[in-house]
Amino acid sequence: MSYAKLAFVYDLLMEDAPYDEWAAFAQSMFSGQNDNVRSIIDLGCGTGQITKRLSKSGYKMTGIDNSEEMLSLAKHSAAEEQQNIEWFHADLRKMKGFHSFDAAISFCDVINYITDEESLSTVFGNINRTLKHHGLFLFDIHSLNHVEEDLAGQTFAEIYEDISYVWLCQPGAEAGEVYHDLTFFVLDKEDKYQRFDERHHQRTFPLAVYQRLLKEQGFEISGVYGDFSVSPLTTEKAERIFLACKKIEEA
Repeated sequence: MSYAKLAFVYDLLMEDAPYDEWAAFAQSMFSGQNDNVRSIIDLGCGTGQITKRLSKSGYKMTGIDNSEEMLSLAKHSAAEEQQNIEWFHADLRKMKGFHSFDAAISFCDVINYITDEESLSTVFGNINRTLKHHGLFLFDIHSLNHVEEDLAGQTFAEIYEDISYVWLCQPGAEAGEVYHDLTFFVLDKEDKYQRFDERHHQRTFPLAVYQRLLKEQGFEISGVYGDFSVSPLTTEKAERIFLACKKIEEA
């Protein structure tokens, strides 16, 4: 996964992303399951859009991302808004040294970038160790239905004033696996278009796999939801599945 060049156009491309809904969903889970949430670690925070929203709501926020370019933009925008947020560069698969958070969040399909069960188990164990006892872990994933029906084999394209892109979604060898091949054309200061390409690899596992691995790493699943609803999931047609988990023992 590479965000080296994508980082600098990411917020433009994601300007219609439902960041407010992610933040609202998190706050609903915090108030409904654990009123004592004060400190939150945002795993795969990107440019910090959700991190900053929760900070403005009074939470003590820490942002973690594997892209230094994304973090640079997050730090800059948070400083401009005079927000006191800590930012750290780390890979979730190797994350160490973070402890005693009331809650962890990982939204915008970050967990889909963990594409094998061994690494996924490692990530869940690392997240467990960042949390206090009974700390909450909230994350979302693309549903298998969304990957297989709406993404795999599809081509998307957009043209903006200063940037255009073509996005090819190629199915992988495994169920729920997809490769995103993106080609961008970005207008530079000399009124010339610069091309750059990125490939992103994601995978969604059956829900039972996430449930098993979470349990093995000391979590209890307290709720499964779909498409930002705070009502329990009732259909496999949801595009995005949310899991709310509670740490009940050490990993």
